[in-house]
Amino acid sequence: MPYYLGIDTSNYTTSAAVFDSSTGCVVHKKKLLPVAEGALGLKQSDAVFAHVKQLPQILEELFFAVPQAQNQLAAVGVSVRPRNAQDSYMPCFLAGESQGKAMASVLEVPFYACSHQQGHIAAAAWSAGRMDLLDQPHLVWHLSGGTTELLYVVPDGAMVQATCIGGTSDISAGQLIDRTGKKLGLPFPAGKAVDELSLQARDKTHFRVKVSDCTFSFSGIENKMNALAEGGTPPAEVCWYVLSSIIQGVETATQQALVRYPGLPVLCAGGVASNQLLRQRMTKACGAVFAEPRFSTDNAMGVAILTWRIHSKEGL
Repeated sequence: MPYYLGIDTSNYTTSAAVFDSSTGCVVHKKKLLPVAEGALGLKQSDAVFAHVKQLPQILEELFFAVPQAQNQLAAVGVSVRPRNAQDSYMPCFLAGESQGKAMASVLEVPFYACSHQQGHIAAAAWSAGRMDLLDQPHLVWHLSGGTTELLYVVPDGAMVQATCIGGTSDISAGQLIDRTGKKLGLPFPAGKAVDELSLQARDKTHFRVKVSDCTFSFSGIENKMNALAEGGTPPAEVCWYVLSSIIQGVETATQQALVRYPGLPVLCAGGVASNQLLRQRMTKACGAVFAEPRFSTDNAMGVAILTWRIHSKEGL
């Protein structure tokens, strides 16, 4: 049976994917959680409720696209926590975990758990055509709505083990971008709109982010962003200011990390990693590897790939 199901219920997206081990292809379906206009996210209770409603529809769409997988699933995998750490917990992942365990039990196939972060790493590596990274040490930027972490990643059997070595000490890049979008009246999540607006900027200035031991703060950028927006600065220039400031911090932290870990490849994962300016600058600065933009956002494809790897290495 060559098919592996992955499920991910993050705080932003309901998603499911099927990995075909005979072809190496992934089919995935996803849907953003409903967020009220002007809001910056959902309470966990609302997120769980939304996932419980959306996941059956997502699975139905997935198996309609890959009908042969319904009778040929070899295993089910689910992201059950944000990070692979004992104290890492978020209720929204219970929606996927409960349905995934039920499916595995009914189908009498193995159930495997991983973290949302591990899924992002695997998804980015697969999309970039660099699955070899999962079997060697490398650096990863996890840049998303709730996370801005620089990770030192090493193989851990079929999985990967990530240790945070830097990143933001306060709000994440995704939070700063979404707060910028809200200030400018853009829809949530604001990443795509902020990205597109920034490319229209004429005045291209940025905040000089202070980076120490691969760690930095974004609160100063947020304060300046609010002042610029309230002072009548054109939205395109506000967006450029925010994005270029974020990227400067990420670039500098990466340079510091490569002094500590010389020669390691750099992989960028998470929704913010789809930003055009970030991709250009980081590729030029250190040859960073990126997922395709559509595979940078929250999705279950990495979970499905890890499920295949675990099942295969266990010889089942």
